[in-house]
Amino acid sequence: MSTKSLSKLDQPKNVTNNEKVLGADDFIVSKTDLKGKIIYCNEIFAKMAGYSFDELIGANHNLIRHPDMPKVAFKILWDLIQSKKEFFGFVKNLCADGGYYWVFAYITPDFDQHGNIISYTSVRRKMSDSAKKAVAPLYNQLLEAERSGGVSASQQLLDELLKEKNMSYNQLVISLQIGAKL
Repeated sequence: MSTKSLSKLDQPKNVTNNEKVLGADDFIVSKTDLKGKIIYCNEIFAKMAGYSFDELIGANHNLIRHPDMPKVAFKILWDLIQSKKEFFGFVKNLCADGGYYWVFAYITPDFDQHGNIISYTSVRRKMSDSAKKAVAPLYNQLLEAERSGGVSASQQLLDELLKEKNMSYNQLVISLQIGAKL
């Protein structure tokens, strides 16, 4: 068990452009408590993130939050899972060495016998190349909107895209993963 609880304040200060690529058959699995502290992770997660199990268990999951990720993505994630719904999304994660890796993420709340949320489970797999080509520029646009108008401006831009495509957020994400274009 970790003696220190790591968080995004402990992230590497030198972010690099070194990409790690998840294997086609690999699955990253982690489980967090209600506050986002990691209570379980598999070996592939530790390997990709570049941290030991001792460093990850007890750390906040935001330890691997990459600065290229728009805040609106995490707002959507938390809004969905806290309302007992599933989240699908694309996430660029930060490695301990400053590199990064992309994932297609599925996150779901875990319930007790009374229907209360007791934890969250995340399963991530390799993001398709076509999705990465579509999502990276979209995330740049969302980040730019956040810099000028906050998360609400980013949310508005995303809502306009969803309306234009006549899709829900999850429909857009899944269609991009299977090869659709923006």
